[in-house]
Amino acid sequence: MQYINYRESWQRGTVDFPFEYHHITPTHPQYIMALHWHVEFEIVRVLKGTFQLSIDELEYTVEQGSAIFIPAGSVHSGLPRDCTYECVVFDMNMLMNKNDSCCKLIRKIIDHEVEPAFVYPESHNDIHQTVWSLFDAIASKKDGYQLVVLGALYQVIGTIFAKQYYNPAPAQPPRNHKRIIQLKTALEFMESSYNKQITLEEMAGSVDMSPKYFCRFFHEMTHRTPIDYLNYYRIERACYQLMTTDQSITEVAYSSGFNDLSYFIKTFKKYKGTTPKQYLK
Repeated sequence: MQYINYRESWQRGTVDFPFEYHHITPTHPQYIMALHWHVEFEIVRVLKGTFQLSIDELEYTVEQGSAIFIPAGSVHSGLPRDCTYECVVFDMNMLMNKNDSCCKLIRKIIDHEVEPAFVYPESHNDIHQTVWSLFDAIASKKDGYQLVVLGALYQVIGTIFAKQYYNPAPAQPPRNHKRIIQLKTALEFMESSYNKQITLEEMAGSVDMSPKYFCRFFHEMTHRTPIDYLNYYRIERACYQLMTTDQSITEVAYSSGFNDLSYFIKTFKKYKGTTPKQYLK
């Protein structure tokens, strides 16, 4: 999974079938789901272990066998624990066709008029069976799998409405709406500037806050300090470059925003538990 940008913005799947599938195990280079958001919807199934989900300031411990529904635009992250999980990221507009009765319901979700539940434990057998069919089909890529995926997705959404697994959207934006917008702005600034020498004052200035208030705000939202998260993001970028380019460790260090190789190695080991050289092996 390449959650490299805080706001992912690339083509999902293909133009005629915009579904992107990932199977994630502890050996995957992007095993931890970094804090990010995207304009598409996402469904996650937890095959093994537990998955600590954070979504728009809410925290969930998701157990094996559960499914997760992540609305478009939600800021989310995941900390897997001895976990194997899979993700499908997709454009909900793919489901919009000339069937007006279907379109009206799907539009309620796209427009955030209703808010489907985020987590569906295995005890929700109706959702469980359909989500498992969806993932098994997209993983197999057998002839006709696209039809199975689309049919399963329609069934999931239909079940959400039939069983009322949702809440009506509040008439007014929730109190944390402004905070989430500010967080997105700060994350976008860090993502666009991580390879430069940026200061705490510059990060705080991106959302018109004082450094002191920004530190408190950012820690409340992410449970990390801004500098800690910036370094974490730089190391995530460095891992991706090490795995996908022919750049040397020194080149990767400098292109990831570090101006001292020894500090890069020390920081890399802090977040990955190993040195860059050992990581490549």
